[in-house]
Amino acid sequence: MRRPLVVANWKMNGSKQTNSQWLQEFAGLWQGQQNAEVAVCPPAVYLAQLQQALAGQAVLLGAQDVSAAESGAYTGEISAAMLSEFNCRYAIVGHSERREYHAESNAQVAAKFVAAQAQGLVPLLCIGETLAQREAGETLAVVGEQLRAVAKLAGVEAMTRSVIAYEPVWAIGTGLTASPEQAQEVHAFIRQQLGGVAQDVRVLYGGSVKPGSAVELFAQQDIDGALVGGASLNSKDFYDICRAAQ
Repeated sequence: MRRPLVVANWKMNGSKQTNSQWLQEFAGLWQGQQNAEVAVCPPAVYLAQLQQALAGQAVLLGAQDVSAAESGAYTGEISAAMLSEFNCRYAIVGHSERREYHAESNAQVAAKFVAAQAQGLVPLLCIGETLAQREAGETLAVVGEQLRAVAKLAGVEAMTRSVIAYEPVWAIGTGLTASPEQAQEVHAFIRQQLGGVAQDVRVLYGGSVKPGSAVELFAQQDIDGALVGGASLNSKDFYDICRAAQ
Protein backbone atom coordinates (compact mmCIF):
# COMPACT_ATOMS: atom_id res chain seq x y z
CA MET A 1 0.00 0.00 0.00
CA ARG A 2 1.22 3.48 -0.90
CA ARG A 3 1.21 5.80 2.11
CA PRO A 4 -0.84 8.97 1.44
CA LEU A 5 1.20 12.15 1.22
CA VAL A 6 0.05 15.76 1.56
CA VAL A 7 2.53 18.54 0.84
CA ALA A 8 2.10 22.24 1.62
CA ASN A 9 3.65 24.54 -0.98
CA TRP A 10 3.66 27.98 0.63
CA LYS A 11 5.06 29.56 -2.55
CA MET A 12 6.27 33.16 -1.87
CA ASN A 13 4.28 33.63 1.31
CA GLY A 14 5.08 33.74 5.00
CA SER A 15 7.02 35.61 7.65
CA LYS A 16 8.81 34.51 10.79
CA GLN A 17 5.78 35.46 12.88
CA THR A 18 3.08 33.90 10.68
CA ASN A 19 5.19 30.78 10.12
CA SER A 20 5.56 30.30 13.85
CA GLN A 21 1.83 30.74 14.39
CA TRP A 22 0.99 28.28 11.58
CA LEU A 23 3.38 25.67 12.93
CA GLN A 24 2.04 25.99 16.45
CA GLU A 25 -1.56 25.68 15.28
CA PHE A 26 -0.93 22.74 12.98
CA ALA A 27 1.20 20.89 15.54
CA GLY A 28 -1.65 21.22 18.02
CA LEU A 29 -3.97 19.47 15.58
CA TRP A 30 -1.65 16.94 13.92
CA GLN A 31 -0.66 14.78 16.86
CA GLY A 32 -0.05 11.11 17.47
CA GLN A 33 0.45 8.33 14.95
CA GLN A 34 -0.93 9.33 11.56
CA ASN A 35 -1.51 7.24 8.46
CA ALA A 36 -0.83 10.13 6.08
CA GLU A 37 2.63 11.63 5.63
CA VAL A 38 2.84 15.43 5.71
CA ALA A 39 5.50 17.83 4.45
CA VAL A 40 5.86 21.61 4.23
CA CYS A 41 7.79 23.51 1.54
CA PRO A 42 8.41 27.10 2.70
CA PRO A 43 10.38 29.82 0.92
CA ALA A 44 14.07 28.97 1.17
CA VAL A 45 14.84 31.81 3.59
CA TYR A 46 12.66 30.08 6.19
CA LEU A 47 14.14 26.59 5.92
CA ALA A 48 16.26 27.09 9.06
CA GLN A 49 13.25 28.30 11.04
CA LEU A 50 11.16 25.30 10.03
CA GLN A 51 14.02 22.84 10.49
CA GLN A 52 14.23 23.92 14.12
CA ALA A 53 10.47 24.09 14.66
CA LEU A 54 9.78 20.68 13.11
CA ALA A 55 12.44 18.83 15.08
CA GLY A 56 10.68 15.91 16.72
CA GLN A 57 7.44 16.65 14.87
CA ALA A 58 5.65 14.27 12.51
CA VAL A 59 6.03 16.76 9.65
CA LEU A 60 8.78 16.65 7.02
CA LEU A 61 10.52 19.58 5.36
CA GLY A 62 10.82 20.26 1.65
CA ALA A 63 12.14 22.89 -0.74
CA GLN A 64 10.25 24.66 -3.49
CA ASP A 65 13.08 24.32 -6.00
CA VAL A 66 16.61 22.96 -6.39
CA SER A 67 19.49 23.76 -8.72
CA ALA A 68 20.64 21.30 -11.35
CA ALA A 69 24.24 22.34 -10.53
CA GLU A 70 26.29 21.01 -7.62
CA SER A 71 27.99 24.35 -6.87
CA GLY A 72 29.63 27.29 -8.60
CA ALA A 73 28.82 30.65 -10.16
CA TYR A 74 25.03 30.34 -10.15
CA THR A 75 23.81 33.46 -8.35
CA GLY A 76 20.53 32.92 -6.56
CA GLU A 77 20.57 29.14 -6.96
CA ILE A 78 20.44 26.63 -4.08
CA SER A 79 22.05 23.21 -4.47
CA ALA A 80 20.67 19.87 -3.35
CA ALA A 81 23.60 19.47 -0.95
CA MET A 82 22.69 22.76 0.72
CA LEU A 83 19.08 21.68 1.11
CA SER A 84 20.22 18.40 2.64
CA GLU A 85 22.00 20.35 5.38
CA PHE A 86 18.60 21.64 6.50
CA ASN A 87 17.19 18.10 6.66
CA CYS A 88 15.00 18.59 3.62
CA ARG A 89 13.31 15.39 2.55
CA TYR A 90 11.63 16.68 -0.61
CA ALA A 91 12.42 19.15 -3.38
CA ILE A 92 9.77 20.32 -5.83
CA VAL A 93 10.95 20.25 -9.45
CA GLY A 94 9.10 21.39 -12.55
CA HIS A 95 6.30 23.35 -10.90
CA SER A 96 4.25 25.06 -13.58
CA GLU A 97 5.17 28.47 -12.18
CA ARG A 98 8.84 27.64 -12.69
CA ARG A 99 8.13 26.32 -16.19
CA GLU A 100 6.11 29.41 -17.11
CA TYR A 101 7.80 32.32 -15.31
CA HIS A 102 11.37 31.02 -15.53
CA ALA A 103 11.07 29.21 -18.85
CA GLU A 104 12.24 25.89 -17.42
CA SER A 105 12.29 23.21 -20.10
CA ASN A 106 11.60 19.51 -19.69
CA ALA A 107 15.35 18.94 -19.97
CA GLN A 108 16.11 21.40 -17.15
CA VAL A 109 13.46 19.82 -14.94
CA ALA A 110 14.96 16.39 -15.59
CA ALA A 111 18.42 17.67 -14.64
CA LYS A 112 17.07 19.06 -11.37
CA PHE A 113 15.37 15.73 -10.67
CA VAL A 114 18.70 13.90 -11.06
CA ALA A 115 20.59 16.47 -8.97
CA ALA A 116 18.09 16.14 -6.11
CA GLN A 117 18.34 12.36 -6.04
CA ALA A 118 22.14 12.49 -6.13
CA GLN A 119 22.03 14.12 -2.68
CA GLY A 120 19.39 11.83 -1.24
CA LEU A 121 16.45 14.18 -1.71
CA VAL A 122 13.13 12.92 -3.01
CA PRO A 123 12.16 15.01 -6.04
CA LEU A 124 8.50 15.96 -6.22
CA LEU A 125 8.00 16.16 -9.97
CA CYS A 126 5.18 18.42 -11.16
CA ILE A 127 3.58 17.78 -14.53
CA GLY A 128 0.41 19.13 -16.11
CA GLU A 129 -1.26 20.85 -19.02
CA THR A 130 -2.51 24.40 -19.68
CA LEU A 131 -6.15 25.20 -20.39
CA ALA A 132 -5.38 25.64 -24.10
CA GLN A 133 -3.72 22.23 -24.21
CA ARG A 134 -6.66 20.57 -22.45
CA GLU A 135 -9.17 22.21 -24.77
CA ALA A 136 -7.09 21.01 -27.73
CA GLY A 137 -7.23 17.44 -26.42
CA GLU A 138 -3.48 17.40 -25.74
CA THR A 139 -3.53 16.64 -22.00
CA LEU A 140 -2.16 13.11 -22.14
CA ALA A 141 0.40 13.97 -24.81
CA VAL A 142 1.77 16.89 -22.77
CA VAL A 143 1.83 14.97 -19.49
CA GLY A 144 3.45 11.97 -21.19
CA GLU A 145 6.17 14.11 -22.75
CA GLN A 146 6.98 15.80 -19.44
CA LEU A 147 7.19 12.44 -17.69
CA ARG A 148 9.28 10.73 -20.38
CA ALA A 149 11.86 13.52 -20.36
CA VAL A 150 12.66 12.72 -16.73
CA ALA A 151 12.48 8.94 -17.05
CA LYS A 152 14.81 9.06 -20.06
CA LEU A 153 17.51 10.95 -18.16
CA ALA A 154 17.10 9.43 -14.70
CA GLY A 155 15.92 5.95 -15.68
CA VAL A 156 12.53 4.45 -14.96
CA GLU A 157 13.76 2.79 -11.76
CA ALA A 158 14.61 6.24 -10.35
CA MET A 159 10.92 7.11 -10.43
CA THR A 160 10.41 4.82 -7.42
CA ARG A 161 12.51 7.28 -5.39
CA SER A 162 10.34 10.22 -6.36
CA VAL A 163 6.83 11.58 -6.02
CA ILE A 164 4.82 12.81 -8.99
CA ALA A 165 2.26 15.59 -8.75
CA TYR A 166 -0.27 16.06 -11.52
CA GLU A 167 -1.16 19.74 -11.53
CA PRO A 168 -3.43 20.96 -14.31
CA VAL A 169 -2.08 24.47 -14.85
CA TRP A 170 -5.57 25.83 -15.44
CA ALA A 171 -6.57 24.83 -11.92
CA ILE A 172 -3.63 26.34 -10.03
CA GLY A 173 -4.62 29.44 -8.07
CA THR A 174 -7.80 29.87 -10.11
CA GLY A 175 -10.24 28.25 -7.73
CA LEU A 176 -11.03 25.70 -10.44
CA THR A 177 -10.43 22.05 -9.68
CA ALA A 178 -10.35 19.11 -12.03
CA SER A 179 -13.26 16.82 -11.31
CA PRO A 180 -12.34 13.61 -9.49
CA GLU A 181 -12.99 11.77 -12.75
CA GLN A 182 -10.76 14.11 -14.78
CA ALA A 183 -7.97 13.81 -12.23
CA GLN A 184 -8.27 10.03 -12.01
CA GLU A 185 -8.06 9.69 -15.79
CA VAL A 186 -4.71 11.47 -15.89
CA HIS A 187 -3.40 9.73 -12.78
CA ALA A 188 -4.23 6.35 -14.31
CA PHE A 189 -2.44 7.40 -17.50
CA ILE A 190 0.65 8.43 -15.51
CA ARG A 191 0.70 5.10 -13.74
CA GLN A 192 0.35 3.33 -17.09
CA GLN A 193 3.36 5.24 -18.39
CA LEU A 194 5.43 4.12 -15.41
CA GLY A 195 5.01 0.48 -16.38
CA GLY A 196 6.43 -2.06 -13.98
CA VAL A 197 7.30 0.46 -11.25
CA ALA A 198 3.86 2.11 -11.28
CA GLN A 199 2.62 0.67 -8.01
CA ASP A 200 5.71 1.89 -6.16
CA VAL A 201 5.28 5.58 -7.06
CA ARG A 202 3.00 7.98 -5.24
CA VAL A 203 1.07 10.29 -7.57
CA LEU A 204 -0.46 13.39 -5.99
CA TYR A 205 -3.06 15.80 -7.30
CA GLY A 206 -2.49 19.55 -7.18
CA GLY A 207 -4.62 22.43 -8.37
CA SER A 208 -6.73 24.48 -5.94
CA VAL A 209 -7.19 21.54 -3.56
CA LYS A 210 -9.49 22.51 -0.69
CA PRO A 211 -11.02 20.65 2.26
CA GLY A 212 -14.32 20.40 0.38
CA SER A 213 -12.80 18.75 -2.69
CA ALA A 214 -10.16 16.62 -0.99
CA VAL A 215 -12.37 13.73 0.12
CA GLU A 216 -13.67 12.94 -3.37
CA LEU A 217 -10.24 13.37 -4.95
CA PHE A 218 -8.55 11.07 -2.44
CA ALA A 219 -11.23 8.44 -2.98
CA GLN A 220 -9.94 7.87 -6.51
CA GLN A 221 -7.90 4.71 -6.99
CA ASP A 222 -4.74 6.33 -8.34
CA ILE A 223 -4.64 9.55 -6.30
CA ASP A 224 -2.25 9.19 -3.37
CA GLY A 225 -2.53 12.65 -1.82
CA ALA A 226 -2.11 16.29 -2.75
CA LEU A 227 0.29 19.13 -3.35
CA VAL A 228 -1.57 22.03 -1.77
CA GLY A 229 -0.95 25.68 -2.59
CA GLY A 230 -3.24 28.46 -1.35
CA ALA A 231 -5.21 26.32 1.09
CA SER A 232 -1.99 25.30 2.84
CA LEU A 233 -1.52 28.84 4.14
CA ASN A 234 -4.42 28.28 6.53
CA SER A 235 -3.35 25.72 9.13
CA LYS A 236 -6.91 24.49 9.81
CA ASP A 237 -7.72 24.08 6.10
CA PHE A 238 -4.47 22.22 5.55
CA TYR A 239 -5.18 20.00 8.56
CA ASP A 240 -8.62 19.17 7.17
CA ILE A 241 -7.03 18.17 3.84
CA CYS A 242 -4.49 16.00 5.66
CA ARG A 243 -7.31 14.35 7.61
CA ALA A 244 -9.12 13.60 4.36
CA ALA A 245 -6.03 11.70 3.19
CA GLN A 246 -6.19 9.39 6.20
